[in-house]
Amino acid sequence: MTRSMVCAFFALTLCFPARAALDIGDDAPNFTASAALGGTTFRYSLAESLKKGPVVLYFFPAAFSEGCSVEAHEFAEAIPRFAALGASVIGVSADDIQALAKFSVQACQGRFPVASDPTLSVIKSYDAVMKTRPEYANRITYLIAPGGKIVYQYMSLNPARHVERTLEALRNWSETRPK
Repeated sequence: MTRSMVCAFFALTLCFPARAALDIGDDAPNFTASAALGGTTFRYSLAESLKKGPVVLYFFPAAFSEGCSVEAHEFAEAIPRFAALGASVIGVSADDIQALAKFSVQACQGRFPVASDPTLSVIKSYDAVMKTRPEYANRITYLIAPGGKIVYQYMSLNPARHVERTLEALRNWSETRPK
């Protein structure tokens, strides 16, 4: 009996991912990182991007994996809708910058940057480490207001809903924020 209860508990913990530590209203940790846009590398600064408007920061496990490529493609296709609401998008993974430079051309279609975090320092600061594979980022999307506060978060290993849910949150935030 005890063994079956332990097995059931373990199975349930795998089915329901842990919540991200950063919640709505929390300060978004500032960072700079090597990034690539359309194959060109540069230094990305969250603080500089927030001066221009809200930032959609999404973490993904690995460039060129099926789910991450699908998610990047969906973000790339939605960039005009994010831009119309004044937001920019940045993806972050533990991949090296050379792999992300290629990924930024192919999967991201040169429409938004992806940043390299091989030491996992940014990933850890956003509590985006995949619990079952700690060398990878979990699939988490944050919407950060220009003042640096988290206004939305969504975590799911399924890449299918990150873009639409984040766009909806951005629209809601844009309509309700003080002008």
